[in-house]
Amino acid sequence: MSEELKNRTKKFSLSIIDLIEKMDYSISKKVIMNQLAKSGTSVGANYRAACRARSDKEFISKLNIVLEEADECCFWLEIINEKKWIRVDTELKEANELTAIFVSTLKKMNNKLNSNF
Repeated sequence: MSEELKNRTKKFSLSIIDLIEKMDYSISKKVIMNQLAKSGTSVGANYRAACRARSDKEFISKLNIVLEEADECCFWLEIINEKKWIRVDTELKEANELTAIFVSTLKKMNNKLNSNF
């Protein structure tokens, strides 16, 4: 699963970059585009870091960062969607799916850790 999710998060990062490159420029859009670029590319980078965690606790800590970044992407994509600047249906769907995957994984990992005590 981790290799598949590594590829999926990288593909998501690339799709966010592609989306940003399609947007026309304005001051307000630039702010949102920068935030989305940072959070969108951070999902894949931080997931890779989580996969290199040395313990379950470290994995959970790093995966929480991934979750925060994925959820932040949802926020920025919702803003773009509501402003009707560009269609983001595909990217928003993927951001929501990735967020759900990370929430589910974190719940399982937290349950695993708590059952060991």
